Amino acid sequence: MDPKVRKGQFTGMLGRDAFGERFRQRFVDPAFDRERDALQRIEVIAWEAYEQSRKAPHTRKAGPGFADPDYDLSDEWRATHERLKAAQQRWSDANTRPRALIVACASRNDGSCPGEISKTWRLAQIARETIDRAGIEVDLLDLSRMTSDYARHIHPCKGCVSTAMPLCHWPCSCYPNHALGQTHDWMAEIYEQWVSAHGVLLVTPVYWYQAASPLKLMMDRLVCADGGNPDPTTTHGKDPEKAKAIELDGWPYPKHLAGRTYGVVVHGDVAGIEGVRRGLCDWLDWMGLIDAGPMARLDRFIGYYAPYATSHDALDDDSGVQQEVRNAAQALAQAIGELRKGTLHQLDRGLKPPRPK
Repeated sequence: MDPKVRKGQFTGMLGRDAFGERFRQRFVDPAFDRERDALQRIEVIAWEAYEQSRKAPHTRKAGPGFADPDYDLSDEWRATHERLKAAQQRWSDANTRPRALIVACASRNDGSCPGEISKTWRLAQIARETIDRAGIEVDLLDLSRMTSDYARHIHPCKGCVSTAMPLCHWPCSCYPNHALGQTHDWMAEIYEQWVSAHGVLLVTPVYWYQAASPLKLMMDRLVCADGGNPDPTTTHGKDPEKAKAIELDGWPYPKHLAGRTYGVVVHGDVAGIEGVRRGLCDWLDWMGLIDAGPMARLDRFIGYYAPYATSHDALDDDSGVQQEVRNAAQALAQAIGELRKGTLHQLDRGLKPPRPK
C-alpha cells in the first residue's frame, strides 16, 4: 500500500491586512491606545512569525535516545516529555505514595458568568475528602478554570491520528503553536496529572445529552495516550507521508496510561446520564484503565425536572446521592490499594487483539 496524502481543504493563510485586523482585536480596551506604536511594532513581529510558520521558536538537537538525534526538537515539547517520563517512574515505584486524580468536569464556577459554584464541584469535594481519609494523595483538576482563568486553554485536537497514528505524538506536539497564537495550552500539565495518578475519578454533569465541553476537549487531547508516538523525530515533526509509512510498516499502538484504575460519576437533571456514563467508561476501558467496580460507575439525577434555581438545594436534600459519591470514591480508593499491592489486574490481560487501533 502506498496511500497518497490528500489535499485541498485548507482555505489558505490570512493576508497581511486580515491578520492585522485580527491581531488588533485583542487590544480593543482604550487603555491600550497610548501604546499603539509599540503594538504596531509587535504586530509586525507576530506577522513575520505567522508568515514563516514559526510554530516552535525555541529548539535544539534531539540528541541521544531519539531516532534522529539531529532533528531540531521543540524545547517546550521536550520539557513536557521529560516530566512525563519522571511521573511514570514515580508511578511505577512501589515506595511512592498512592495518588488519585479527581476531575471536576463542569464549565460552571462562581468566578465567571454563572456567579455560582457547580454541583459537580461539590460532589468532587465529597470524593476528595473520602479518598484523602484513605491515606491517598489527591489532585483535584477543576476544568471550569478554562472559563474563569485568564488565557487558560485546552486547545482542540487537530486529528493527527486520523492521518496516521505515528503522527500523533505523546505528549501532543501540536501545541503550543506560537505562529498561530495557540498558546497557554493546559494539557501539558494535565498529561502529567494523569500519568502520576494510580486512580482517576471523573465527576461530570450532562450538557445536552453529552459530556461537558471541557471534559470532551480533554478526552480528545488524550488520544495521544492511546497509541501515540513518543518520538517526534521518527516523523520529522508533522510529515504525513513518513507517518503513514511507519504505521503501515507495523505500529504497536502503545497504551501510555494502561494499568491505572478509574471511577465515573455522572449527574443530570432531565436525561442523558446513562449514555454519558457508558461513553466515559467505554473510553477509559479502551485506553487500558481498569474499572474500580460497579459502585464506582454512578449515574444519577439531582433535582429531576425541578427548577435550575433550586438545584443546589436539591443536592442538599439528597443524602442518598452524596453517599453514593462517597461509595464511588471509596471503591476507587480500594482499587488503588489493590493496584499497588499487585492484585488488581485486567481480566483479559495477555490477550492480543487481532486488529489493534
